[in-house]
This record gives sequence, structure tokens and C-alpha cells, in this order.
Amino acid sequence: MHRAAWYAAYAAGQAGATAHVAAHDLGAAAHPIEAARAAAARSDTETAGQPECRWQRARLPEAVRELVLEDQHRRNDLCWSVSTC
Repeated sequence: MHRAAWYAAYAAGQAGATAHVAAHDLGAAAHPIEAARAAAARSDTETAGQPECRWQRARLPEAVRELVLEDQHRRNDLCWSVSTC
């Protein structure tokens, strides 16, 4: 299976299977960013996930926005540093 498709499938599974565990919340957001990176040309893998990251952040409800962004910043290294956009 192509890596981008694997990451996209894993994102869906992560979102459904781990919603009850707060510590796993960022995986569901990180996998689509990894899918975008995996689908990109080799020369563009670092910046390829940025539009997805920005898209996700633009849709965060105001009530939880700061909490999510703080959590992403704190655990970015655990989620492959994909939350930097």
C-alpha cells in the first residue's frame, strides 16, 4: 500500500479507536499531515503537510483552540513534528 494511503487509513482508525483516550488525540490530526507529506514529491516533504495543518487549525472551535495548540506544541516531538505550520 502506498504510504499516503496508509497514513490516511491510520488517521481514520486512530480517530475512531482512540477517541476515549485524551493522550492519543493528536495522532488523529498528525496522520493526515503525514499522508500529505508521503504523497508529496521528495523535494517537498517538509512543506507538503503545512496546508493540511493550517486547514485543521482553522477549523478548531474557539472554545478549545488554545488548549489544542498548547497540546500540539508540548507533544509535537511525539507526533513527528507535524504540528509546526
